[in-house]
Amino acid sequence: MIDPAELMQMAIETCREGIAHGQSPFGCAIAIGDRIVSRAHNTVVMTTDITAHAEVNAIRVGCKTVEDIFLTDAIVATTCEPCPMCMAALHWARVGTVYYGASIADADTAGFNELQLPAAELLRIGGSQVKLVSGLLTEECCELFDLWKASPSKVAY
Repeated sequence: MIDPAELMQMAIETCREGIAHGQSPFGCAIAIGDRIVSRAHNTVVMTTDITAHAEVNAIRVGCKTVEDIFLTDAIVATTCEPCPMCMAALHWARVGTVYYGASIADADTAGFNELQLPAAELLRIGGSQVKLVSGLLTEECCELFDLWKASPSKVAY
């Protein structure tokens, strides 16, 4: 099984690629066993699709890669705590564990209009079996917000 920190490094690098293309600072990587099935960044602005968050994009690619609508027992690394839409999608995709770095509060501080519903609370209310692990490479993930703010190619919300 892939090390969650290694997977998060892939999510961070993918996020950096997105920032370089003017996208917002969110990245995600998904693995099943030792196999990376997807890496994606936020493409909301590029695609004019408000649902094109990093996690949703990664789920779409991952499902095509494994040719199934489920990513059963996958490990997910996402640079920021999933919003309610993304957390629900991860639940429906039947992933096993989601690791994240920055929190919803960190995204809010960086200027993003996040719903103040913690992913853990959504999982609790919904009775989900998805495991959620916070605080993986938090500092590196939070630095992505600063990188995005300093980027001359960023598109502001």
